[in-house]
Amino acid sequence: MHTVKSLATKRILIRRDITMFFGSFIFALFITMGAFVYIPLPFTPVPITLQVLFVLLAGVILGERFGTLSMLLYTGAGAIGFPVFAGAVGGISVVLGPTGGYIVGFLVAPLIISAIIKKIGKGIVATSLAMLAGLFVIYLFGVVHLSVFLANGFGTAVKLGVIPFVAGDLVKIALGVILVHSVWRKAWNS
Repeated sequence: MHTVKSLATKRILIRRDITMFFGSFIFALFITMGAFVYIPLPFTPVPITLQVLFVLLAGVILGERFGTLSMLLYTGAGAIGFPVFAGAVGGISVVLGPTGGYIVGFLVAPLIISAIIKKIGKGIVATSLAMLAGLFVIYLFGVVHLSVFLANGFGTAVKLGVIPFVAGDLVKIALGVILVHSVWRKAWNS
C-alpha cells in the first residue's frame, strides 16, 4: 500500500517537473518578447522593455530552480548570439556592455523571489514584497555594472539606470501581482 502511494507521488512530481521544465522555455520566450518591446531613452544606455515583468513572474510562478533555468536559457541564447536581448541583439558583448549587469540580475532575481515566497507565503503582500526584492536585485546588479562601465560613479548610474524606470517597474509589479493572483485564485477554485 505504501509503495503504491509513493509511486503515485513520484509520478506526480515527475509530471510537475516536466511541466515546469517546459515552463522555463516558455518564460525564456516571454523574456525575449519583452526585450522586443524596446524604447530607447536618449539620456541613458538602458532602454525601457517589458523584460523585468517576465523575469519577476518567472521567479514567482516557476520558483527558484525553474525560474533560474528560464533566465539561464535566455541569457545563454543571447550570449551565444541569438538576438534575444533588448533591441533584438545578441552576443557576449551585450552581456559585457552597459546593460549586462541587469542581465546578471535577471539570473539572481528568481532565487530571491522564490526564497521570500517560501519564507512568508503566496499572499498578495508577500508576492508584492518578493517582486520588489527581485526588482531591487536587478537594479543593484545593473547599477553596479553600469557604474563600472561608465566610470562615472554609483550616483550617476542610479540616475541613468534606476530613477527613470522605477515608476514603470512598479506598474509592472502591480500588473504581475494581479495576474499571478487571478490565475492562482482560478486554480484554487477549480
